[in-house]
Amino acid sequence: MLSSGFTNAPVSQFLVFSTVIGALLATITDTRYYLHIQVVPHVWNYGQFWRFATWQTCFTNSTEVLFAVLTFYQLRVIERLWGSRKFASFLLATLPYTTLLPPLLLTFVLRPLTFGRINYLPAGPTSILFALLANYYAAIPYTYRYKISPWAQSSSQSNTQAISTLWSRSLTLTSKSLSYLPPLQLALSQFPGSLLAAAVGWVVGTAYRRDLLPGAARWRVPGWMVGEEKQKGFEGLRARLDAEREREGGASGLATGILAGETGKGGVWQGGGRWGNGR
Repeated sequence: MLSSGFTNAPVSQFLVFSTVIGALLATITDTRYYLHIQVVPHVWNYGQFWRFATWQTCFTNSTEVLFAVLTFYQLRVIERLWGSRKFASFLLATLPYTTLLPPLLLTFVLRPLTFGRINYLPAGPTSILFALLANYYAAIPYTYRYKISPWAQSSSQSNTQAISTLWSRSLTLTSKSLSYLPPLQLALSQFPGSLLAAAVGWVVGTAYRRDLLPGAARWRVPGWMVGEEKQKGFEGLRARLDAEREREGGASGLATGILAGETGKGGVWQGGGRWGNGR
């Protein structure tokens, strides 16, 4: 059964609440203008290279906050799949890449190639979000598929031909398709800078999954940081198995009792087309 809310997902809960609180504090303190990056004048004219490290602090408008919260809440299934320790380790291990690569690419590659037309990188953890989304795309399977067809059925066709025609021309979607709409809106909200951050995050998340980032996939944060006890080897495995048995013990014990009662009443099959009492 799927767990609701933030059950077994404390790091995702922190991401959701920090996204809302960070944007609220930036609005109250009127510091939103210190978060985004404009290569000219912020970097080349004023030398504000510290913006390379702070632009992912929070989003600066309510629409982006809404779509980011919806996406982080949807991605909590990754934390349940990996465990809170690996989930937190992923965020910290990829943070240098998701933080530094977008502004560096914007400053030294995209702006010179476009003759200064692409000059703006919006604030917000878009790269972190899309790094998680890449792993959600690869690790979480869909449960069903469905097709949407905008073409009407022709009266001159038979039912079989019409069905085959509609099926070949229809758009195939899955149970996960709607989950990509909020992050897609987030990637296009302040085009092209937001799309750059989203693309870099997707590449970093894919590289992490394929173990292309040096040492990132094997590094883990201490267990106490996510509320886990320090357990290693067979001791940790045994603790997890014991926890699973405790959760399933009630249901399995009830099923065993029912089967035992049925066997005692009806006896056992002895062959020859008759039932015996098993004695």
